[in-house]
Amino acid sequence: MASAIGIRVRLERQRRGWTLDELAESAGVSRRMVVNVEQGVVNPSVGTLLRISDALGIGLPALVEIPKPQPLLQVTRQGGGAALWTSDAGGRGVLVAGTEPPDVVELWDWTLNPADQHVSEPHAPGTKELLQVQQGTIVVVVDEQAVTLEPGDAVAFPGDVGHSYANHGVRPARFSLAVFEPGVGSGHRPEDPRA
Repeated sequence: MASAIGIRVRLERQRRGWTLDELAESAGVSRRMVVNVEQGVVNPSVGTLLRISDALGIGLPALVEIPKPQPLLQVTRQGGGAALWTSDAGGRGVLVAGTEPPDVVELWDWTLNPADQHVSEPHAPGTKELLQVQQGTIVVVVDEQAVTLEPGDAVAFPGDVGHSYANHGVRPARFSLAVFEPGVGSGHRPEDPRA
């Protein structure tokens, strides 16, 4: 996966005629990180991949897919998504589907094993997230507000503030996550109301 992402980042950067420094500056990451991503020698965080994909204007789903003609139906078979987060305890965050820019929607399948936690830095202004628990219990913390969710429970929240998902239980937990990120690559991002 890291190699495929590196190839896509390099192709998109070269297609725009950007240097490594220009992509690094636009994405807000170090030049060394861009080099490592392009060479496929690192497993970058989801936050880093989001910044790079946004800077390139292609959205995260397009970054982790091999480019091909877009059919009317885009099917991801069971086990076919891109695992972009894993934990030592066996937890996984799998991107199973996504739309093209400018208004990107991502669909994720998450499994958190006992004691697993995923902390996410704020995404781009205007990002929204929807989460529904299928199994187990999840604690969602958004901008220091915590809520405990059980199977069937759902929550909607802004993704442009710090947030986390955690399993404090003794059994595995699973949830679906939809992320809406408006204006990717358009240069017309919603203004950050906190600025």
